[in-house]
Amino acid sequence: MPIEIKMPALSPTMEEGTLAKWLVKEGDVVKSGDIMAEIETDKATMEFEAVDEGTIGKILVAEGTDNVKVGTVIATLTAEGEAPDAGGDAKPAAAAPAPEQKLEATPAAKQAETGTQQLADAAKHKAEVSDPAIPEGTEMVTLTLREALRDAMAEEMRADKRIFVMGEEVAQYQGAYKVTQGLLEEFGDKRVIDTPITEYGFAGIGTGAAMGGLRPIVEFMTFNFAMQAIDHIVNSAAKTNYMSGGQMRCPIVFRGPNAAASRVGAQHSQNYAPWYASVPGLIVIAPYDAADAKGLLKAAIRTEDPVVFLENELLYGRTFEVPKLDDYVLPIGKARIMREGKDVTIVSYSIGVGLALEAAEKLAAEGVDAEVLDLRTLRPLDTESVLKSLKKTNRLVVAEEGWPTCSIASEIQALCMERGFDDLDAPVLRVTNEDVPMPYAANLEKLMLVNADKIVAAVKQVTYRG
Repeated sequence: MPIEIKMPALSPTMEEGTLAKWLVKEGDVVKSGDIMAEIETDKATMEFEAVDEGTIGKILVAEGTDNVKVGTVIATLTAEGEAPDAGGDAKPAAAAPAPEQKLEATPAAKQAETGTQQLADAAKHKAEVSDPAIPEGTEMVTLTLREALRDAMAEEMRADKRIFVMGEEVAQYQGAYKVTQGLLEEFGDKRVIDTPITEYGFAGIGTGAAMGGLRPIVEFMTFNFAMQAIDHIVNSAAKTNYMSGGQMRCPIVFRGPNAAASRVGAQHSQNYAPWYASVPGLIVIAPYDAADAKGLLKAAIRTEDPVVFLENELLYGRTFEVPKLDDYVLPIGKARIMREGKDVTIVSYSIGVGLALEAAEKLAAEGVDAEVLDLRTLRPLDTESVLKSLKKTNRLVVAEEGWPTCSIASEIQALCMERGFDDLDAPVLRVTNEDVPMPYAANLEKLMLVNADKIVAAVKQVTYRG
């Protein structure tokens, strides 16, 4: 009797995932512990190991299939001594209805529809305006955001032997989110370094290495864990240039996922962008799509100053178009118009850009032409682009996946009041998360987070449409 291999639950909250890649094929012999597939969730790409020994009979779910429900039969395993086809031909027919039944049952599982799922879904929206940095006619390739980040690091490491990567699980495991996949194999363990679980320790080592002439890339498994290392980031790395009178620089990149993930509770869901953006001496970057992630990470690695590079966990597996250029580098401190419009400006950054674009589509159906501006860099802030767009539309809403108090949205509001007051036809409104710690419960998480409908309601308020 063939053994059914089912889609595993790789975390307590996982309900579905993407079968990213099969590492075995029909007829292969596997034993317990062999890696059979890579499963991608909204949190990470993880390896799926065999529990039993036998021969792969039939693969029932093709690689690249999205939204595979936990418990779906994805393959069969024939035990030793059984004919490989004995259960292989019979099982697919029996198993075929299972995915359909699961998919039809999805509406009943409404409790799984979280606020973070809405954030991730909104990331399918792409810019309508091409970046002027991309020459016309350039070939575009499709990459996930994690692949774009990996390519940026690999390209810079090939060009400069002073660059190295360090952090928890960046080497042997190839990154908690598989962002450093393949780097250990190419560059070796002297330049791709697994560290103990001590953010204070390895952030300090990285900062010292940067002061000594190397160019470290320090990965935090999440910026929530960087709380342990914030003294090195804020007091050592950020202030070295100023306190040494320009005699010592600190070229280091601190990178990793930031802000809300899917149902990981209050301590693992915080947006640190406003924290770091308030610190003189730091550069703070928070990209939305893969092209910006690649171009801005390359620029961050090359700069002589410390950079806090804030990625978004929910975007890692999303695909975007990236220009196929030998050296694609973007300028730090320049915002980007993602969608042109004339009635109102929606300003955002990171995953909030997807929500802003979704809101703009909904508004267009109601006759409101919204311009969407992606800040990309939060320090230095591209104030001129914000003011230029405000002058054009005379109304502005800021969308931010973070708390309202002392936020990037607050800073944009102050900027518009101080330097763009004469261009305003309505008050500047901000749309943010609720001002509470992130709940764990899915329904409360959904209520707490910013979404496209809330942005639409704010735009209607500033355009006096209801």
